[in-house]
Amino acid sequence: MRTVIAIALGAALGAGGFALAQHDKHGDAAKVKSLLEQDVSETIDGKEARVSAIEVSYGPGGFTPPHRHPGAVFGHVLEGEYEAQLEGQPLRKLKVGDTFYEPTMALHSVSRNPSKTANTRLLAVILHPRDAKELVILEKPKH
Repeated sequence: MRTVIAIALGAALGAGGFALAQHDKHGDAAKVKSLLEQDVSETIDGKEARVSAIEVSYGPGGFTPPHRHPGAVFGHVLEGEYEAQLEGQPLRKLKVGDTFYEPTMALHSVSRNPSKTANTRLLAVILHPRDAKELVILEKPKH
């Protein structure tokens, strides 16, 4: 477990090239900046792993639609305020310096900037299987 945490922290501090899933997977006001994609020696359920670090920026009122990630997410609020809710849990209101964790494939039902005037910026480090086709898996609407 220490190794996973060290990798996540190292990725958060590192810089490099990273290709993320399509930009249109996010709300209009959300922007994704790729920071790092690094294969690691750990395995996840017997599969080779990769760590990806991204910066997500939300303009005022910006959001991301309900979604899941194929691996564990370790997040840190860099700027502004952030509201997040995982399925079955209460809404969390985070501010600069706060951190959060999302388990693999947890439904992230709320992900937004609550401010009408200020920006929000997050650092997200995702530890996921190398063969994951997308890092953001949009939830299909229920009819």
